[in-house]
Amino acid sequence: MSDDNAGRHGQGEFRRDRSEPVAPENARSPRSGRFTVPSASARRRRSGLLVMSALSVLVLLASGTSWAITGWMSSSLNRFDVFAGLDEEDRPENETGGLTFLVIGSDNRDEMNREDQNALSVGSTPGQRSDTIMLVRLNHDRDRITVVGIPRDLWVEVPGQGEDKINAAYAYGGPQLTVRTVESVTGVRIDHYVEVDFSGFVDVVDALDGIEVCLPEPIQDPKAHLDMAAGTHEVDGTEALAFARTRATARGDLDRIDRQQQVLSAMLDKAMSSETLSDPSRLTAFLDTSLSSVTVDEGLDTGTINQLAYQMRDMDLGSVAFTQVPIADMEHWTPRGDVALLWDEPAARDLFADIQADRPITGEEPEPEAEEELSPEELRVRVFNGTGTPGLGAQLDGQLSGAGFEVTDPADNWSTRTVARSQVRFGPGNEAAAQYLSGMIPESETVEDDTLDDDLQVVIGFNFTTFDPPEREAEETEAPEPAETAADAPATSTAQDNICG
Repeated sequence: MSDDNAGRHGQGEFRRDRSEPVAPENARSPRSGRFTVPSASARRRRSGLLVMSALSVLVLLASGTSWAITGWMSSSLNRFDVFAGLDEEDRPENETGGLTFLVIGSDNRDEMNREDQNALSVGSTPGQRSDTIMLVRLNHDRDRITVVGIPRDLWVEVPGQGEDKINAAYAYGGPQLTVRTVESVTGVRIDHYVEVDFSGFVDVVDALDGIEVCLPEPIQDPKAHLDMAAGTHEVDGTEALAFARTRATARGDLDRIDRQQQVLSAMLDKAMSSETLSDPSRLTAFLDTSLSSVTVDEGLDTGTINQLAYQMRDMDLGSVAFTQVPIADMEHWTPRGDVALLWDEPAARDLFADIQADRPITGEEPEPEAEEELSPEELRVRVFNGTGTPGLGAQLDGQLSGAGFEVTDPADNWSTRTVARSQVRFGPGNEAAAQYLSGMIPESETVEDDTLDDDLQVVIGFNFTTFDPPEREAEETEAPEPAETAADAPATSTAQDNICG
């Protein structure tokens, strides 16, 4: 793998000793990384047991096999006080009750021997970088997840360090500075933190007995030892890592984010459809393999995991939507002379505003029902004359029929001939239709009549002067609005869409 040294260089760097990361010592370190791991979401076991994955993008954080297993699982996770020292006044508000997870794929190689580094084709550059960055939003109702891929080479303002690629934040200040940076550029509050390393990703895929990925075109990347023809492939952990890490395609980092999301979807699908979750011994082995490579914030404790597991028990792959930060310039030359990405700021602001407000990004959630628009053709009416003036009922019959109303029977006399004010009478639940018709008879009133069903009755009173039929709008063929292009809005997909086949 070819590592690049971007940004400022220095002596110290952020390191994590197995179970707890250690804060950096004013570190300024080289950053590189062509590694990638997918990001966080949640899954449910078929028998009502949920699995919230958060490994490389979703390692099972909660299984419903039993509270005991959930407790053991929670105790197996590494924890770090990610939010210590962050100034609450500078952080965005959480206005909806949704939860946002920052999922980091970290490319720490320090605990890997040279043989393992060569086997995984990850190079040997020391230190840690955030090579994959994803925001995973769980909405307030706990029935929809949105995953936003953030390119590692995005050019942003890193608090206290100036402009740099976004993955520089981790090298300078570990998880805390990464959280600060992502919050400052997106305006979205981070509630929980999940970090996964190289070996953990490989172990998780292998524990699932591999996953299925598909390629629209072949990929050849000698540095990643990857040579895959177009089509569908069964891959093990090492091959999945290479598939997720390579940038040897036309769109580079953006294509890589798409592949990461495909890998995440495949992992979710395999976990849900395999026997992993229904076999206690296999599930235990799977979790044991997975969890030691995961670091989470201290707030993601056993109680929180159990609560989320219960709340998310009815989710499926169609509830997980993927997108990535919209990009305006893929070849932005930085002041220091290397190439970075610039996001499309207006589109990005709209995207993150939707995330923060818990609005869906796929446009598939139904809008709140608008009031039903009524038309004369939908309504049945009977006219009665309450004045004694001959011919008024027949006159109104003709006007109603001409306007499109269905007149059920010829007009008749009302029980009295002294009705002062015209009435539109309606049965229970039909008030909207009565008001609609009453608006066409000036100075009329609506009267509820329990003996009526869906039909309306008009009783002509002495104040009757005219009938104002609704204007019939000429039918116009409107040109369809142009579909949004990639420049207008980011492409989205669901986990179900990303499954091969």
